[in-house]
Amino acid sequence: MSGLITRRGVAAGLAASLALRAVPSLAGRRTLIEMFKDPGCDCCGAWGDIMRQAGFDVAVQEVDWDTLARFKSVSGVPEHLVACHTSRVEGYLIEGHVPVADIQRLLRDRPTALGLAVPGMPEGSPGMGPPSDGEGFDVLLFGPGSRVRVFATHPPA
Repeated sequence: MSGLITRRGVAAGLAASLALRAVPSLAGRRTLIEMFKDPGCDCCGAWGDIMRQAGFDVAVQEVDWDTLARFKSVSGVPEHLVACHTSRVEGYLIEGHVPVADIQRLLRDRPTALGLAVPGMPEGSPGMGPPSDGEGFDVLLFGPGSRVRVFATHPPA
């Protein structure tokens, strides 16, 4: 009986094959970052390039500043944490020039939060010039509500 091909066996093999095609390979799966930015902002593009080099897929949506500001507000980015671009990754918001390692830690640890922010555009943050020129900055974990705490500190160079 072990050498016989049955309809049930063929059907089970076909179903398994289709199921495997529908699920992306875990080894080949890259995490998608959706970035929303002003078309004229070059530092945002540099941050996106850094994310790509780190293994993320980055989809860029260029929108005017008013649309971007509304998106930030509706998404829950506190006004005092606003930076030049806003991204989404696996249900979290990433506001501004957040380093790769901090995003990876966020995705690994999965804290209860809306996301991470690097307010403003600090020199030496990813996409804002070489780290050797860095002024130092904090990455802040924010939300839900008005909760904000330091997630990581990047000292001056």
